[in-house]
Amino acid sequence: MSIQIEFKTLKAHLQSVIVGQEALLDKMLIALLTGGHVLLEGPPGLAKTTAVKTLATGVHASFQRIQFTPDLMPGDVMGSDVLDVNSGSLTFVKGPIFNEIVLADEINRAPPKVQSALLEAMAEKQVTAGGQTRALPEMFLVMATQNPLEQSGTYPLPEAQLDRFMLHLVLDYPDENEELEILRRDRAHHFGENKEAANPFLSPEKVLHARHQVSEQYVSDSIEQYIVKLIAATRKLGELDSAMEGVLEVGASPRASIALLHAVSAYSWLQGRDFVTPDDVITLLPDVLRHRLIISFSGRAQKWSADNIIQKIIQLVPVPVGIE
Repeated sequence: MSIQIEFKTLKAHLQSVIVGQEALLDKMLIALLTGGHVLLEGPPGLAKTTAVKTLATGVHASFQRIQFTPDLMPGDVMGSDVLDVNSGSLTFVKGPIFNEIVLADEINRAPPKVQSALLEAMAEKQVTAGGQTRALPEMFLVMATQNPLEQSGTYPLPEAQLDRFMLHLVLDYPDENEELEILRRDRAHHFGENKEAANPFLSPEKVLHARHQVSEQYVSDSIEQYIVKLIAATRKLGELDSAMEGVLEVGASPRASIALLHAVSAYSWLQGRDFVTPDDVITLLPDVLRHRLIISFSGRAQKWSADNIIQKIIQLVPVPVGIE
């Protein structure tokens, strides 16, 4: 069985647990295929935690959920030195960050010191504690959730940390048919049906092998130029459209171009293609850019949102014709 088929089987398993949210499931698989971190934003009750946990189970990866709170300390996440009463020496006890898939629940509730420690883990895949640097698992991946409704007791995520998330996904409520299916599945589960645990579909080794395949996807020169022009447009909106002068304080960095290239390569691979198309780029641009745009006071006064600005950029930048 090819790895692509195994990923399709994994997606089918996710769909058997999560009703709807197909875009979420696709982009979680993209994150798995690229090693990119994901920020999930949406009101409570949309199965964000369940989706991440189901993904970890399907991949047979070590998984840990961390509930972020204002009193959380860096050592609670990274680990700390503990005194061994028998030997009288200090022994490092690893924290929950030393897992392959980490769910950072309500990440914006953690204080700045914790965010700083987490930033090193996300950026360098390593942790420094007790004066020693320790490597994290090769398949290390952070999926963080954020509640947009309740801001009391939260800390805005620093721009440097937001930039480390490859994708920012915004979830919405299911429609009535999907919610009806949620009720039926919950009732079946409550009465003891559908309780058989699925065996893992993929091993971490196969995921890492799939990442190698994704890195070999064909990306034409015109697609690469299209990606660069879209990201560069965030830094010179006024030149493309004088009415948008000063709407953004800061545009996206080249890290956004890299994230978009990785994301579209994984997306096209999941579609069963060995090449990237302009439609792939357009599909994933909002999730790659949404958290990287800083709207100015003038832009907010004009009612511009990140998603509206991204759609405007798509209109302003010509789509390449054909693939060499």
